[in-house]
Amino acid sequence: MRVFNRHVSQRHLTVFTGELFLILGSMWFVAYEGHAGNLAGAIAKGAVVAAVCLLCFYYNDLYDLTAVRTTREMVIRLLQAIGIAIILIALLYVAVPWLVVEDGAFIRAAALFLSGILVWRLVLHRVQRWQSFGERILIVGTDEAAQTIARQVLAQRDFPYEIIGFIDEGPRGIGESVMNPRVVGTPADIERLVMTHGIDRIFVGLSDRRGRLPVSELLRAKLRGVRVEDVNTVYERLTGKLMVEGLRPSWLIFSDDFRASRLTRQIKRTFDMVLALVGLIVAAPLMALTALAVLLESGRPILYRQERVGENGRVFTLAKFRSMRQDAEQGTPIWASAEDNRVTRVGRFIRRTRLDELPQLWNVWRGDMSFVGPRPERPFFIAQLAAQIPLYEQRHAVKPGLTGWAQVKYRYGASIEDSLEKLRYDLYYVKHMSLPFDLTILFDTVKVVLWGTGAR
Repeated sequence: MRVFNRHVSQRHLTVFTGELFLILGSMWFVAYEGHAGNLAGAIAKGAVVAAVCLLCFYYNDLYDLTAVRTTREMVIRLLQAIGIAIILIALLYVAVPWLVVEDGAFIRAAALFLSGILVWRLVLHRVQRWQSFGERILIVGTDEAAQTIARQVLAQRDFPYEIIGFIDEGPRGIGESVMNPRVVGTPADIERLVMTHGIDRIFVGLSDRRGRLPVSELLRAKLRGVRVEDVNTVYERLTGKLMVEGLRPSWLIFSDDFRASRLTRQIKRTFDMVLALVGLIVAAPLMALTALAVLLESGRPILYRQERVGENGRVFTLAKFRSMRQDAEQGTPIWASAEDNRVTRVGRFIRRTRLDELPQLWNVWRGDMSFVGPRPERPFFIAQLAAQIPLYEQRHAVKPGLTGWAQVKYRYGASIEDSLEKLRYDLYYVKHMSLPFDLTILFDTVKVVLWGTGAR
């Protein structure tokens, strides 16, 4: 299912829901017992603790089932998250004494739900290994798109898919290993394979379908209850990005998305203006300290101004605190890198903490940028990238942002290959742009800033 325009698997929902009830149940049991039947108070206190714990779990990647692969790693992350949660809850108890339960009650509840979550995770880990709990997949085609989706299915653990094999056009390829698994038949074998293996889904991965698409066989499979999906749709669901290579413009044109209404854009603009104004007021002391640090280390100019390409290709001037030497760039523009030797000591700190981005709040207030959107690039690089990457200029359909889907999902990028990968995420954002989606990206941005991960 899709929650706030983000694809969420049944495994995610199962893990999250189970742990929510374990934490709530433990806290309610202890708080209710200690307050002689004060059910309302027990519910409120349990809800606060559950929210803090689940937030710490999320920020420690415990709900990224692909990232957490081993039991040992899961236990370590879980203990780290619980430790951070205990500190945060203790601070909450100091700030809001009403939330305090009886002496020692929270420790008892924490021990109760921690042991419950450990058992819950171990049981789920074992259950997920049983093939009967997964969906069986046939992939039609052996082209690059078909192999890409197969690699993605094999690499992830969020969606329980088991690939039975590939369908090739001719019988000569049967038994050959495209990667792993092998070719198991031709289009004429689809009906037999559906019945023999209990196929649940068929992914169509033919890059060129003219005269090659087995329409009759796929239609019969669909009428038997098998879901038939294009690999572009599957790739989007598994990764949260679009498969740019070989993407047909017709797929974009006839998509149900890419249709942010005028009202959505107006609400987003109002949200940006209010948040930018609040941000400028709240961050003013921090901006003054940052400016002073830049001035003391390397003198003027304190701000670095640069032309960037915004919505609909309009060029604007972006401002940020200078993080490089004054002579960092002379002549032809060059890519910045994660470990750029032109970056000053202060610059390295303000980059890592995103303090160098604070002057862009003014760009947001002016309407050049939004809080959330694709990162704006320089005209010089735009010309290069648009010539080499298909659909690159479509990212300019929305305002660029201080943060974005690519920034929270992908590492620092400074090459054509990195730009292509970030474009996949940017087009997903353009396709699904909405205020709830923006709020989840801002939520993830806090995680990126705290752990120093993601792109810039």
